[in-house]
Amino acid sequence: MALQGSMSFAAFTLFLVLTTVSHGSFGRNINPPVYGICSSSVILHGYKCQEHEVTTNDGYILSVQRIPEGRGKDSGSRTRKQPVIIQHGVLVDGMTWLLNPPEQDLPLILADNGFDVWIANSRGTRFSRRHISLDPSSPAFWNWSWDELVSYDLPAIFNYVFTQTQQKINYVGHSLGTLIALASFSEGKLVNQLKSAALLSPIAYLSHMNTALGVIAAKSFVGEVTTLFGLAEFNPKGLPVDAFLKSLCAYPGIDCYDLMTALTGKNCCLNSSTVDIFLRNEPQSTSTKNMVHLAQTVRRGVLTKFNYVRPDYNIMHYGDIFPPIYNLSNIPHDLPLFISYGGRDALSDARDVENLLDNLKFHDEDKLSVQFIKEYAHADYVMGFNAKDFVYKAVVSFFNHQVNT
Repeated sequence: MALQGSMSFAAFTLFLVLTTVSHGSFGRNINPPVYGICSSSVILHGYKCQEHEVTTNDGYILSVQRIPEGRGKDSGSRTRKQPVIIQHGVLVDGMTWLLNPPEQDLPLILADNGFDVWIANSRGTRFSRRHISLDPSSPAFWNWSWDELVSYDLPAIFNYVFTQTQQKINYVGHSLGTLIALASFSEGKLVNQLKSAALLSPIAYLSHMNTALGVIAAKSFVGEVTTLFGLAEFNPKGLPVDAFLKSLCAYPGIDCYDLMTALTGKNCCLNSSTVDIFLRNEPQSTSTKNMVHLAQTVRRGVLTKFNYVRPDYNIMHYGDIFPPIYNLSNIPHDLPLFISYGGRDALSDARDVENLLDNLKFHDEDKLSVQFIKEYAHADYVMGFNAKDFVYKAVVSFFNHQVNT
């Protein structure tokens, strides 16, 4: 069962890349946002937007966009607006929250409802490819996995937003953005600055995922790990990764054209125009070490720090032959959590979310809100044209409830 999970999650990490291959747009970025996310996707809709830089304790310079208020006179009357940090998943960046018309985009909806919105962009993505001393062409720049997102990126962004606003923070994560949040909360990180968290399509366990495409993609990926590990940057637009990924589409019975359905589930509510914009802007680079860690995460059925496999390496990093475990039952029981998952999600499968919820069984009953949307799959939560009605409205209500408690 755990092996099936590892296959499916590896397939997930390849999904965005393979989708661009299948549509013939691999390696091209049509009309890229040269001047940043604010100018290309926020200001033109009539919103104020600020570009910020946040430097992590290990030297990475992250791009963060702030939307301090909504547009027009009906943007909310609070004098001190509650801050919200929005965190994307793997192989994409903050742009994915802004692909629909403004009335359908979560950051803009939150701004219009009186929140102070901060969009995060993880290290390695196009606007966060900087470091105080390292260059992206250096392998050392890519020597990290999602452990570092837990230990450095999220704390740096939280500290920056808290310093700017002097208020506790609401958090929204999707997919990998939920995994790193859960891991952080389990270690007691961020919780002193956190007001509440909304986790959309939460990723913690993936044991029930298994498709023919997922098996083949994961087998190919796992079999190539030693080769790929020679590439510090996992660049979907680079020739070595390009050749590897395209080879997956040659397997009999694999239809690379409809990968979004095959890997994420049948998304109910994506406009073709939104998908086109998505393909013009994504995918983004990550580290190969991160890809390996993601596969490890689900293959072992538990959340652990990166496993260097060699006992002496693990001892050097952790003082033990085994990597430490992120124990989700350690998440504070009084932390307000909103969890939303879909019945058609082939990545955040309902049974796996229920496994996550079992880890939260001792959570204070009045602090845990759970939403199940039968028709939704993975991408609907970020790009669905009706997510504003089914999901974002509930998120706004959840955050507003925290303001009043």
